Amino acid sequence: MSFADIGETRYRPDGARVFEHGWQSWSPTGAYRLGDVPPRPADTNIQTLAYRPETTVPDGVFQGEGLLAIDPGDGAPVEVWSAPSPLEVPSIRAREEGGRLVVSANGDVRHWQAEGGLDQALRGWADTMAEGWAPERFPAVPPMWCTWYGYWGKVTDADVLENLELSERHRLGADMFLIDDGYESEIGDWLDWRPEFGSLERAVGAVTEAGRRAGIWTAPFLVGHRSRLFREHPDWLVGGADAGHLWDQDLAVLDVTHPDAAAHLVNVFATLAALGITHFKLDFVYAGALAGARHEDLDPIAAYRRGLELIRQGAGPEATLHGCGAPMLPSLGLVDVMRVSPDIAPTLHPKSGDISQPSQLGARLTGAAREFLHARWWVNDPDCIIVRPEVEAREEWAAHIDATGGLRGSSDPIAALDAWGLETTRRLMVPTRTDPS
Repeated sequence: MSFADIGETRYRPDGARVFEHGWQSWSPTGAYRLGDVPPRPADTNIQTLAYRPETTVPDGVFQGEGLLAIDPGDGAPVEVWSAPSPLEVPSIRAREEGGRLVVSANGDVRHWQAEGGLDQALRGWADTMAEGWAPERFPAVPPMWCTWYGYWGKVTDADVLENLELSERHRLGADMFLIDDGYESEIGDWLDWRPEFGSLERAVGAVTEAGRRAGIWTAPFLVGHRSRLFREHPDWLVGGADAGHLWDQDLAVLDVTHPDAAAHLVNVFATLAALGITHFKLDFVYAGALAGARHEDLDPIAAYRRGLELIRQGAGPEATLHGCGAPMLPSLGLVDVMRVSPDIAPTLHPKSGDISQPSQLGARLTGAAREFLHARWWVNDPDCIIVRPEVEAREEWAAHIDATGGLRGSSDPIAALDAWGLETTRRLMVPTRTDPS
């Protein structure tokens, strides 16, 4: 759908700010001065992985996905342009033209003015969008420990058991142990374990026998070209959908509107739940909202939401669904926890220079810009505590985590922590705040 002008506003050049809300968890989000150049994808693959692939942004244009807010900078009300609901998320642009900011969109948009400044406008927008979609109250979520940032894709069941014991010994307070990427044989084959990992049953059993909750990572809508699912069920894939390139392979998309693929998805999560897993980190789920030819004629957002509903059916009503790499607005009401930033990394700056990619800087900037969503839409996940000695600017990252109300989770190998790292991790490992800021 093409863009059409829908409004305009005057502004004070030295005071105006434009707030862009990114499409998914990793998409940069923040408020920018008119002379700023907001973050944009470093290449076409990152555009697919971390931005909204179908709406690239022209030079000299601000663009928000489902939300664009303009603070004129002169004390006048903030101008808010928004998606009408989580089911329809237009791209909304602003461009300078003749002393005005002209706003355009490629779909239906709601517009209103908000008093009290930009921060208050964002909180009001989140409250408005939550009505009828999000829960009225959010229970406190205890802290966790996660395998990813210590062991990456080479994690083993022994690593899980070692850190379970060390967490107890050092009184870190981890209530849930999340087995991240690395246990599965291939992307898409979630019930086939990587032989080097060992036994998922053993790892989960040890966690639950210790009185802790077990969690697991999947990328449920991705199908790697090396996977058995890709070879055996090409009819289960979204035709023409390119989910990007990662893990040294091209990525296809599971078509959740195909009856057999839908049954498979439900079975995957029912099988994992039967092992005793109650927390499901759903990663790279942007893929479920990519355009393509589906068995049933559903628009991409409707297909994405159906996929989350199928996962809930398999995982069970009491399971915790934890979105990541997830379209923000389309996930409203369907996930309990949501990553609100790019991945953290041991380095301060991203290797590509693109702050949608793993780095402390990107995680801090976008996470802080989305703090207003916590306990309004879901429990925010600002990403993990990593404070071992080799982590750059670890004091600043710990301060960022300390300032958030969201999920706390350590992801260092506990044996690698020095005295400061242990004390800091122990101090930060507290339940989530239950009230919005």
